[in-house]
Amino acid sequence: MATLPNRKRIWGWMFFDWAQQPYATLGLTFIFAPYFAAVATDALVAQGTDLDTAKVGAQTLWSSAQTIGGLVIAFTAPFLGAWADASGRKRPWILLFSLIAILCAGLLWNLTPDGASLMLMLAAFWVGYVCSEIAFNLNNAFLPDLGTAEEVGRISGTATAFGYWGGVLSLFVMLLFFAENETGTTLIKLAPAFGLDPENREGTRFVGPFIAIWFAVFLIPFILWSRDNPAVKRNRPGFNQVLSELWVSICRVGKKPSTRAFLLSSLFYRDALTALYAYGGIYARQVLDWQTIQIGVFGIIAAIAAAVISWIGGIADQRLGPKPVIATCIWVLIAVGSVIVGMSRVHVFGIPLPEGSPIPDILFYICGAAIGGAGGALYSASRSLMVRHTDPEHPGEAFGLFAFVGKATAFLAPALITVFGILTQSNQLAFLPVIFLLLLGLFLLRWVQPDGETSA
Repeated sequence: MATLPNRKRIWGWMFFDWAQQPYATLGLTFIFAPYFAAVATDALVAQGTDLDTAKVGAQTLWSSAQTIGGLVIAFTAPFLGAWADASGRKRPWILLFSLIAILCAGLLWNLTPDGASLMLMLAAFWVGYVCSEIAFNLNNAFLPDLGTAEEVGRISGTATAFGYWGGVLSLFVMLLFFAENETGTTLIKLAPAFGLDPENREGTRFVGPFIAIWFAVFLIPFILWSRDNPAVKRNRPGFNQVLSELWVSICRVGKKPSTRAFLLSSLFYRDALTALYAYGGIYARQVLDWQTIQIGVFGIIAAIAAAVISWIGGIADQRLGPKPVIATCIWVLIAVGSVIVGMSRVHVFGIPLPEGSPIPDILFYICGAAIGGAGGALYSASRSLMVRHTDPEHPGEAFGLFAFVGKATAFLAPALITVFGILTQSNQLAFLPVIFLLLLGLFLLRWVQPDGETSA
């Protein structure tokens, strides 16, 4: 890590986190998702659906699309990882999927308040998000080349923190200059920049082009400084060859008890974490009746907590190892899930609140900080623990499987949220499956060796 070229490679690798982060921060969680939920709810009400049912219907629509997106990521990531390993080239694939993601983000401008293009924009978002996640997973496969097993925890934590600071900055810019509240002004009481029309929600709709511009500009350091490993022989593998090697890899993992336990554990807790990210903003909108600006402030708190705690988590990872960091983060998220299930605008765990009580708002701000902080440190430590279970000759394949198990049941949390939402007609009780998934992941973690198979 001491040489300048390697520092540049690390910075190039970290800048991908910075470039891609607004897709999650602005798109999946704090700006586009709540706006989509509001537009979808209004569209359903206009069709004659009562308001409460429309809110659940909007959440169900989003969760169904997320289920499909998760399945696509799950079943393409291992193959693409194996292909990248076999060909010796990851950068071209990363750039291709990044380009598709950028183009799809730009299209999100077309989600107008009347919901005329609702389904098309839902598809555009999730196609773009899927492509950005595939590119991100391939970028993860560079991590084992950037440092020793002891160093990658700190590198991963620093990169995650750096990415979240990008999310903080992008969210600040959107809230200060673009996203309008119900009065048509931004957080600092300005009209949306560039003469954007607040009546048509053009400030909020600018989130799509903003993500696209951000992604394209900050992808440049990655393009300049990241390189495929020159020691890996480049070739053009056949489709059958890649499938054969992927199957061998899956069988090999099946014979490694610690790796198997880790992948199964992360399958469940990462699925639950993704659900918390995806529905945090929607929950704030549908249950607490927050507006765009308030959700954005919530997002800033969560992103700052994520940046700071991810960095601290990286230091803890280097000193204690990633497994204790993961276990601690899961317990924090279980506590958050319990608060979400037990809280509404009118009560907290069954205790009635006076009208207009600020307690639900305060609690959810705290939950936002916990989700951001624990979630950032959890992913960073998981990425570090995966390195300890990775065959150095097949990093793309390993992280492809890592992505696969992170998405293989990606349909599970959204589907369970959908089912519980329909059965209970409650946005809060719909989150019960998230707690169950976290507990299952924590239980399976007990069989994971902290230093990989070598410590088994």
